[in-house]
Amino acid sequence: MAIATGTRLGPYEFGAQIGAGGMGEVYRARDTRLQRDVALKILPAIFAADPARMARFEREARLLASLNHPHIAAIYGVEESDSCRALVMEFVEGPTLADRIAAGPVPMDEVLPMMKQVAEALEYAHDHGVIHRDLKPANIKVKADGTVKVLDFGLAKALEEEQTEADLRNSPTLSAVATMQGVILGTAGYMSPEQAKGKTVDRRADIWAFGVVFVELLTGKAVYVGETPAETLASVMMKDPGLGGLPAGTPPTISNLLKRCLDKDPRQRLQHIGEARIILAEVLSGAAPAEPTAGPSKGRERLLLWSATGVAAVLLLALAAVSLVHFRETPAAQRRVQFQVPPPEKAALEMFKLSPDGRYMVIIANQDSHSKMWLRPLDSLQAQALPGTEDALYPFWSPDNSFIGFFAQGKLKKIAVAGGPPQVLCDAPAGRGGTWNSDGVILFAPNIGGGLYRVPSAGGVPQPVTRVADSSSTDSDRLPEFLPGGRRFLFMRFSDQTEAAGVYAGSLDGMPPVRLLPDTSNATYVPPNSPGGTGYLLFRRETTLMAQPFDSERLQAAGEMFPVAQQVATAVNVGTAAFSASSSGVLAYWSGGAAENRQLVWMDRAGKQLGVVTTPAFVSSAKLSPDEKRLATAIRTNQNTRDIWVQDLSRGVTSRFSFSAGNSSSPVWSPDGGQLIFSQVSSVGTASSIYEKATSGAGKEELLFHGGVNTFASDWSPDGKFLVYSAYSNETKEDLWLLPLEGEHKPIPYLQTAFNEINGQFSPDGRWMAYTSDESGRQEVYVQAIPATAAKWQISSAGGSFPRWRRDGKELFYLGADQKLMAVLVKLGAAVSEGFEAGTPQPLFQVETLSISQSVFPYQPAADGQRFIVNVRALEGLGEIPITVVLNWQAGLQK
Repeated sequence: MAIATGTRLGPYEFGAQIGAGGMGEVYRARDTRLQRDVALKILPAIFAADPARMARFEREARLLASLNHPHIAAIYGVEESDSCRALVMEFVEGPTLADRIAAGPVPMDEVLPMMKQVAEALEYAHDHGVIHRDLKPANIKVKADGTVKVLDFGLAKALEEEQTEADLRNSPTLSAVATMQGVILGTAGYMSPEQAKGKTVDRRADIWAFGVVFVELLTGKAVYVGETPAETLASVMMKDPGLGGLPAGTPPTISNLLKRCLDKDPRQRLQHIGEARIILAEVLSGAAPAEPTAGPSKGRERLLLWSATGVAAVLLLALAAVSLVHFRETPAAQRRVQFQVPPPEKAALEMFKLSPDGRYMVIIANQDSHSKMWLRPLDSLQAQALPGTEDALYPFWSPDNSFIGFFAQGKLKKIAVAGGPPQVLCDAPAGRGGTWNSDGVILFAPNIGGGLYRVPSAGGVPQPVTRVADSSSTDSDRLPEFLPGGRRFLFMRFSDQTEAAGVYAGSLDGMPPVRLLPDTSNATYVPPNSPGGTGYLLFRRETTLMAQPFDSERLQAAGEMFPVAQQVATAVNVGTAAFSASSSGVLAYWSGGAAENRQLVWMDRAGKQLGVVTTPAFVSSAKLSPDEKRLATAIRTNQNTRDIWVQDLSRGVTSRFSFSAGNSSSPVWSPDGGQLIFSQVSSVGTASSIYEKATSGAGKEELLFHGGVNTFASDWSPDGKFLVYSAYSNETKEDLWLLPLEGEHKPIPYLQTAFNEINGQFSPDGRWMAYTSDESGRQEVYVQAIPATAAKWQISSAGGSFPRWRRDGKELFYLGADQKLMAVLVKLGAAVSEGFEAGTPQPLFQVETLSISQSVFPYQPAADGQRFIVNVRALEGLGEIPITVVLNWQAGLQK
């Protein structure tokens, strides 16, 4: 929003807006104390609202303010109010070099002194440890007297999040969500090849940009440009800078200098900008030739003329022959370009989605045990967090790329890419994907089970579109994607009936769904990249991303499918393949993540590590045996399968325990340690079954109970008679049930309310149940008698989950909302009638979790409560596996 003329910020009175870009709006202002004009750069709210980043920015700004050079626009300080933060800078009159280039080529005698001044500014800054990182014509001004001023020195670094030296996100573009497309494209055109590939930045990146600006001044044309940021980046990495287009009369010394500045290999590039300053000074002084080297002597001219005539005749004949072939050839195919995008720092990747035009990627990653959305322009190395998107999942884009839809806190929401808070559209208790058409219709899956619904993009009451067999069915329609035209769509159906599961096509007009593929995978249609070309259906089969030539009008295959990428990972939930594709030919996929580098370790009550229990693996749940000699764990063995493994803690030997297809989790030991119970979800459905097997390994696993959606066992009663488990229903969400282990195994409801109740844990005397509920609006830990009564005790005071009892029943542990392990002293009466008492929660240590999910294991106390097995990242797993991005992914495929 523009700031009105006359508005005051401290001693500064705003005048007219003079610029806008990724690093903020710029206004001319009057310093009423010193009676001088200044430039105020208003920092984007996405930066100013982050206290940690602002503190770091102010530290960097003090360093930048120390730069004192006649060709560097000075930084005077930082000014702030409750609603605005601004950088106070020297006001520089005059056009930018971008303005000069827009008018056409600039004469050599003007370019040389200007670029000499730019070189002097860079040399001074580099010698003081400052890299510009965003050098481009728009950041260089020329005053009326010919003095050059370089603007925005070091601001790209100052506004980044805290990084390590090896951080890949050293970006020359801090494109806030309101950044203009021209600024995005312009900055991409000045990135060095190593920046475009995600490598670290040093002063040689500025030298590359110096060379690009130099060439553009002389030619009046952009060196690197594309229709999209991705194409511009591809051009930087693949295209020769084209120095053959320099104007006639360019001194060889200058040509050689530009060649050295624009060497794609930074090791072969000009190593210090001071060398450029010396060369330019020599040319300007006449010490180096200012014109091309003199031609041959007159005595040789006639011989050379005759020789040239003969050579020309031969060349004309050769060219005539070549042209017959050349002009009958088809244009050169587009080149396939590949690079990688790392997840945000210190965050575990969960999901991502490319915008329809392929310019942006929205990333959802888990940071501090909460999901959050980041916006990443593909022409930038910087991802920006989107405020208000905590606990977000399943993002999707509006067709005009201006909004992102997502699910959080039981609601379907949208947020504008240009900024602002999220808007709630409707209820979605457990959303599983959405899609948005150009008529303003959002099609989405509101629940774990059931069909798809539609709702206006402005919000409203959802209306059903697809239906499952009946209300008791565990079938689930999810992950919809509109086809061209916005009436028909793809979706994935989970079903316990293998012949019913797969990829389907449906219609808003009520057409019966058509099964296209048997694979339980999300699917995306990529339209033809040229008139009359072939469109493709992208989906995952096992762990391979496949492309099926597809006729979207007839809903039929149009050729043989072929593989596109191997070992494509699963995103946050089973069946959700980690890939995304835009209609502009950009493909992104993920081959794994840091979640697969976890270890179980022993820690004491202070959080000190006492020893390592397991080797690195994707351990999602674990349980100690009653005698604490064995550990049952659920480990992902490939992208689609988890199995139960049992480890002998004294010998360190681990053996596989479950062998069925699908995903096994939540192991529970019998009180005597002779049996293990675990939950299992099939690879094509959503319903979970509970199995029992002897811990000796003898015999086969026995089906105890075929449950519904998200049926997870959590504990076995001390008397061995009951199992407590949770299960989901669309009507009452997550409920707690008791399963008798004798007789007919007919489940008994324990807690069945309008809220979510999970993580049930029997007290050691079997009279009480600790559990997690969100009845207060957030997860808290409660204790209630068995059987349940109206009386209950809230144990946690500021959010909590994952309750666990100490073996003697005198202490209860849980995980706080801030991910601290908490301990509470409790007193159990000899009988339920004598009541229950709980003390004040006390923090023990911080626990790093993968996500807040009942099937994910964060910790397990030993019987005496003095040690804990904790799920942590393995030391060798700290480096996140990045997202692979492929431009022109169809080029060169073996079809």
